[in-house]
Amino acid sequence: MRPPKATTWAPRGRTPIVAVTGKGYGRVCLAGLVCAKPGQRTRLMYRTLIRRGRPGEVKGFGPRQLAALLDAAHQQLGGPIVLVWDNDRRHLSAAMRAAITARPWLTVFQLPSYAPELNPAEGVWSVLKRGLANLAPRDTDELAAVVKTKLKRMQYRHGLLDGFIAQTGFVLEPP
Repeated sequence: MRPPKATTWAPRGRTPIVAVTGKGYGRVCLAGLVCAKPGQRTRLMYRTLIRRGRPGEVKGFGPRQLAALLDAAHQQLGGPIVLVWDNDRRHLSAAMRAAITARPWLTVFQLPSYAPELNPAEGVWSVLKRGLANLAPRDTDELAAVVKTKLKRMQYRHGLLDGFIAQTGFVLEPP
């Protein structure tokens, strides 16, 4: 719940103060896909998961939640999917490999060990984090609402989404 800091302005002699309550524990987990299909607009699909720190609560996105996101993408896009994934431990787990092999319409390519410049989703997270700078939410629900609003707005900025794919250098047209 600590807000990322960014520079700001204020009248000389009046230091801006961002009040943060610091109460409670909360985390907003995000999973997202930047989807491109030749001849169609680029799409952003995402899921949020709010973690409040309660006993027995799901700690983050596991194979079941990631598989549900992939199934939703398959249903929306209406065709086979080529997934380019980073080497996050959740993507490499045995349960996730089993979920991938159970979906014949899914082809997966792994990115090199550390290559954020090849991952279009990293651009989404970068723009989102810059938009959250100096935000001091009162609780996790307020943070989740702001995150969802910013991601929803990003979904309608097709030029921005195209830019995320263009910065990776991927060629979408078949040779």
